[in-house]
Amino acid sequence: MTSSTWRALGNTYVVVEPDGARLDSATASALAGEADGVIEVLDLGRDRVEVVIWNPDGSRAELSGNGTRIAAAWLAARTGARRIDVVVGPRRVATRMLDDGLVEQDLGDVVVGEPESIEGMSFTPVSVGNPHAVVVGDPDTIAEVGPRLERHSRFPERTNVQVVRVDAPGEVTARVWERGVGETGSSGTSAVAVAAATHGRGEVLVHFPGGDLRVRLDGRRALLYGSTELVS
Repeated sequence: MTSSTWRALGNTYVVVEPDGARLDSATASALAGEADGVIEVLDLGRDRVEVVIWNPDGSRAELSGNGTRIAAAWLAARTGARRIDVVVGPRRVATRMLDDGLVEQDLGDVVVGEPESIEGMSFTPVSVGNPHAVVVGDPDTIAEVGPRLERHSRFPERTNVQVVRVDAPGEVTARVWERGVGETGSSGTSAVAVAAATHGRGEVLVHFPGGDLRVRLDGRRALLYGSTELVS
């Protein structure tokens, strides 16, 4: 089994190339090790790659912004393509390699729900192809708020959680509790979720402990800009 390790602003994924056998939950969890997950490549062409994204606990992620960006960069390094479609289940993420080394991703529709409050925790539910609960407050409370919301009965399939502080118009600081992972240094779909919940439109710079991501919101459509690097 051929694999490589990639990093995207604090998120590390192991990319596993196809060898005729599919991963199962236990194998994917073992391969993840200390990483934030495994990207299993199912099929690929010059400018298209189909993947399954596994969380370290062996569950599958519907979507990962950093994970799909890594998948695109992995294929670009292999084929030289500048525009790549990354397919995750029913979702297709169109990506573009930019001259400054960043990757542009079109994450499609973002749906922001009405604010809710449960057990004293106020949040805004957001769907970016996967579920998010965005809390406006002190990002340093993520270790308390994250696990409580992730597994609350309000979210039968569990949820990703973000605690975000609005620093200025178009600029926020956030920390992330990823479903099935715990706290991570950054998250692409989380960047989109906090931008949509706090701003709704325009460009938003999102500061994470692992680095910065830039989001551009045009109606319900979200573009995400970030970097990747090959670790080993």
